[in-house]
Amino acid sequence: MDIKIAVIEDDKKLNEGICLSLKEPGRIFFPCRTLAQARQCLQENSLSLILLDVNLPDGSGIDFVREIRAKSRTPIILITVNNMELDIVTGLEAGANDYITKPFSLMVLRARAAVQLRDCTKTDSGISIDEFIFDFDKMLFSKNGQHIELSKTEQRLLRILVENRGAAIRRSYLIDTVWQGDTEYVDEHALTVAVKRLRDKLEDDSANPAYIKTIYGIGYMWAV
Repeated sequence: MDIKIAVIEDDKKLNEGICLSLKEPGRIFFPCRTLAQARQCLQENSLSLILLDVNLPDGSGIDFVREIRAKSRTPIILITVNNMELDIVTGLEAGANDYITKPFSLMVLRARAAVQLRDCTKTDSGISIDEFIFDFDKMLFSKNGQHIELSKTEQRLLRILVENRGAAIRRSYLIDTVWQGDTEYVDEHALTVAVKRLRDKLEDDSANPAYIKTIYGIGYMWAV
C-alpha cells in the first residue's frame, strides 16, 4: 500500500527539498504551495502524513489544522519559523501531532516523519501500538496479549488520546467529549481520576507514565 504524503509549503525550493529528502519506495508526494491546492489534494486522496507550513499566501496553516481535524486524524507536522513559540503551542492545541522549526535539518525531519508514519498501525483486530492492541468497536483491549478491562469512560478517554497521538488535548475538550450527554455537572477532578485509573491499567509505572503524558497548562497527550 502506497504512503501518500502532502507537503504544503509555499517556498518552491524547500518544498522540493522536503519531498526529495523523504523519498522512499512506495511513497507518493503531493507538493502544494497554497491552501487551495492542499484542500483539493485532501479531497482527492487518502493521506498518510501532512507537512504543513504555518504561514501560507492564502491563509493560516493553523486554521487549516482545525479544518483537517474536523474530518480527519491524519498525522500533521507543522513547519514553523524559529522562535514562534505561540504558533507552536496554538498549532499543537489545534491538533497538530508535531512541529519542526526553520531552518531545520532534513535528517531531523526524516526522523520526525518516520515516527508519525510508524507510530500507529491499524489492523483487522484494532489499533496496534507497541505492546497494546485496542479494538474500540469490539471493546477489546490488551497489553502483551493480556486482556485489560476498561470502563466506558476509560474507553472514550483512551480513544481520544490514541486517535490524536502526539497532540496535546485540552482538559476542557476531554471533559466535554468524554462526558458528553452527562446530565450532571462534571468537574476537572473527574478527569484527573479517569486519567489515573487509565494509567494504572496501561502503564508499567503509572507514576512515571511512558504513554499518557501530562502537558502542563494544557491537558494530556498519548506520547509518540
